[in-house]
Amino acid sequence: MITWKNMDTLASYEQLKAAAPVKLQTAMAGENGAARVKNYTAPMGAGLAFNYGARPVDEAVLEALAAFAKEQQMTEKFAALYNGEVINTGEKRLVLHHMCRGQLGEAVIADGVDKREFYVGEQNKIAAFANKVHNGEITNAAGEKFTTVCQIGIGGSDLGPRAIYLALENWAKVNNTLKMKAAFISNVDPDDAAGVLCTLDLAHSLFVLVSKSGTTLETLTNESFVKDALIKAGLNPSNHMVAVTSETSPLAKSADYLEAFFMDDYIGGRYSSSSGVGGCVLSLAFGPEVFADFLNGAAEADKLATNEDLLKNPALLDALIGVYERNVLGYPCTAVLPYSQALSRFPAHLQQLDMESNGKSVNRFGEPVNYVTGPIIFGEPGTNGQHSFYQLLHQGTDIVPLQFVGFKSSQMGSDVIIEGSTSQQKLCANVAAQIVAFACGKDDTNLNKKFEGGRPSSIIIGEKLTPAAVGALLAHFENKVMFQGFAWNVNSFDQEGVQLGKVLAKKVLAHDTDGALKVYSDLLNI
Repeated sequence: MITWKNMDTLASYEQLKAAAPVKLQTAMAGENGAARVKNYTAPMGAGLAFNYGARPVDEAVLEALAAFAKEQQMTEKFAALYNGEVINTGEKRLVLHHMCRGQLGEAVIADGVDKREFYVGEQNKIAAFANKVHNGEITNAAGEKFTTVCQIGIGGSDLGPRAIYLALENWAKVNNTLKMKAAFISNVDPDDAAGVLCTLDLAHSLFVLVSKSGTTLETLTNESFVKDALIKAGLNPSNHMVAVTSETSPLAKSADYLEAFFMDDYIGGRYSSSSGVGGCVLSLAFGPEVFADFLNGAAEADKLATNEDLLKNPALLDALIGVYERNVLGYPCTAVLPYSQALSRFPAHLQQLDMESNGKSVNRFGEPVNYVTGPIIFGEPGTNGQHSFYQLLHQGTDIVPLQFVGFKSSQMGSDVIIEGSTSQQKLCANVAAQIVAFACGKDDTNLNKKFEGGRPSSIIIGEKLTPAAVGALLAHFENKVMFQGFAWNVNSFDQEGVQLGKVLAKKVLAHDTDGALKVYSDLLNI
């Protein structure tokens, strides 16, 4: 039987706090460091490996983390989730994004429907539609092929799909699977939509409107913006738009769209990239087969997340080391640092995934917790970040755990040898150097040049950033965030914190304001 407990009631949490801290400067030095890096690795699917040699753990800490995982019933709670229990207690909903990737447990019947069959059915509908677009069976009014797809959405309807598209765009070019160029409109700032639209050939553009409720203010505003541009170009918007929405939304049966593809309330926005939210735009951009490879990579990582052995469950291991860093060592932030330009928007997606999920100060029962929960997430690709904020990471007063991602080979294969090494080798040399520099530091009598070290990091290493690798990477972090929510006993699947601002914005637009809200409204000429 599963019990939901605050972490500070667990005996294993006391054991974790009692474990002697690891001094990374010593642990990562010389042969000790070599042994750690070789031994502290866990496979994570799709050719990726999670290496935690430079994280502040040793056998005693890992033993305490394993005890914590068992006492807090981490894998049992995941099993309850994928077997269809109501895990999203805030909204009284199931949590089923994993089912877009595969069946981990028993069949889940909700609303009288087998949910795995429902998600596969929608994937098949999207695949058939995408193939017809690519084959010229579905065209514009002039009988010409669509060459660009543009997604209109915000939050989880934008960040994940955009990050994945950018991650695979160059891979698709060299593998001849780039079927359509993709663009994205998200911000209600009119300069976003106008700026994107002026780069598009509207007559050959297909727009994907994504809103589960069909009422998202920013998305519907941008839809109107796009429709206006199409009409001014002499085009019928209904020949250029499809919807991804719920079956009960006002968009579902509308004649304004060529087709509607469905999702449901059991998949939250930030977890929706493997549903139709990502599936439609990515299948149109790259082809359904590439999207299927992405899903298979995610399914591999999901399967590993069911393993009860902590050291063979990289998502759980990553999660619990993060809990140790946050709650025992007191580190307030985590930086995500992909050494791959293709992953340039991946930190932004993880920022929403993590901070919207675990930015909570009450537990699953609405009771205040007496410990810190989700960290602040930020990041940029290396080596750009090295010339930006790494100064604070190396010598600032706060210690920030780091999550590197690196690949042995580039996506496009184009490179040049300069001063005896290729650009890819230089990129990889930088990430290797940074890990050791952060961990070991450097002594110097000039304190301005002294590096204390002791800055923890992990790295996810792969051969090349492929569709399957992107899927495994995404699922790893989704599962990490889920496990941390279980550890802190918070609900990682609602987001009440985004609602208050929306309510007040509607009051401003209705001119129903007083006090400071009215003054700010007047200052902004609303």
